[in-house]
Amino acid sequence: MIEPILQSDAGQMDIVKTVVTFNPHPQEFFSGQTRCLLTPLAEKVLQLKEIGVEQLVLLPFDRELASLTPDQFVASILVQGLQAKFISVGQDFCFGRERIGTAENLKAIAAAYGINVAIAALKCLDEMRISSSAIRQALLAGEVQAAKSLLGRSYTLVGQVVSGQQVGRTLGFPTANLELPQEKFLPCLGVYAVRVQVCDRLDQFLNCAAPLLPGVMNLGHRPTIDGTRLTPEVHLFDWSGNLYNKVLSVHLEHFIREEQKFASLEQLQAQIQADCDLARSRLM
Repeated sequence: MIEPILQSDAGQMDIVKTVVTFNPHPQEFFSGQTRCLLTPLAEKVLQLKEIGVEQLVLLPFDRELASLTPDQFVASILVQGLQAKFISVGQDFCFGRERIGTAENLKAIAAAYGINVAIAALKCLDEMRISSSAIRQALLAGEVQAAKSLLGRSYTLVGQVVSGQQVGRTLGFPTANLELPQEKFLPCLGVYAVRVQVCDRLDQFLNCAAPLLPGVMNLGHRPTIDGTRLTPEVHLFDWSGNLYNKVLSVHLEHFIREEQKFASLEQLQAQIQADCDLARSRLM
């Protein structure tokens, strides 16, 4: 968190609560591979706004920025560019060329410019460090309750409902097909017990007054019907209505089973019913 000082029309100095991050992620820049995000940019903007952040600065991470020394980074980006007055970073924060700058280095360099730096201690849960890597590992293993404990909330998939093949309707289990941001990090494929909020627009999902509706979600390629596209499909219990173009915020609560291929649609139908029964019991 950086709080830059801006000059108001009246000549007073105003502090703007600001979060600074890199775009693209440094790992993506150096590896050349797209990095999936736990929180895509559109969601991040809304969540930061919810906690009082007034400004999000995306620093374009390129070869020029990567080549700056720690001193150059502070002078050019933090002082000249952002006019920072107070900075807060995590204990493991690294910056500058080849990540040679540490949080303590930042504190020492910034002091010369009269900038205060607060270093936040690492957060742990049961002696395990809370990190995005730990959350990703839990989600890939289907351990959504562990991911929830690390996040402090259920992991959510937020997307717009789009047209599908309507196979679920013919089986007696109508589903809403979600279109997610391409960069969204996905958990392991399979069936989940979920709670869902239905909103009209993406910018409403954090303050949505709609109730959390119980249901199941299948995340996979639908191998029984020769599906090829990875699709999240959500079935809401005891609910009917038109969801097309609505935005769903799907909260992952329990992992039910891995994706599998069935010999017939009848077997698939029976398994979906069993999945729904188990999900209902888990969500009660």
